[in-house]
Amino acid sequence: MIVLENTPSAVLVLAVGVLCGAGVYLLLERPLTRVLLGFILLSNGVNLMLLVAGGRAGASPIVGNAGDEPMSDPLAQAMTLTAIVITLGLSAFILALAYRSWQLHGHDEVADDVEDRRVARQAALNAPAYEDADAAETGESLDEEAATVHDEVAGDDAGTEADR
Repeated sequence: MIVLENTPSAVLVLAVGVLCGAGVYLLLERPLTRVLLGFILLSNGVNLMLLVAGGRAGASPIVGNAGDEPMSDPLAQAMTLTAIVITLGLSAFILALAYRSWQLHGHDEVADDVEDRRVARQAALNAPAYEDADAAETGESLDEEAATVHDEVAGDDAGTEADR
């Protein structure tokens, strides 16, 4: 059996899957503390995936320092370090949002937006979500008016479909 040098361990791949799956599940919850935990789990899973994708550990990635031993991939390490810094900043922001929500409302659960519910009701009724104020003046709806509007891109000399 041929084993590639960069074949990752099944345990690491399983850990990446579990961390990312649990992180996405928690991201879809309403309380901000669960969203924060989900974001942290997801980012740790992605960081682990980046390190696994970088290959096995080797010599330090400095030219002339490795000798005959293969060097480690510095790109995966740099991307992981950058992702850790971004995760820290975004975690602090979500934590501040959760704390402010707790101060104002006594809980950190994200409420439904009233406007989203109104738009969803209108969509369910298949009714337009706007008032057509011009319909009283012209006597035609926006859909009828849009069918007769001049196309400025095509221009007057564009010709008909048969001419093209």
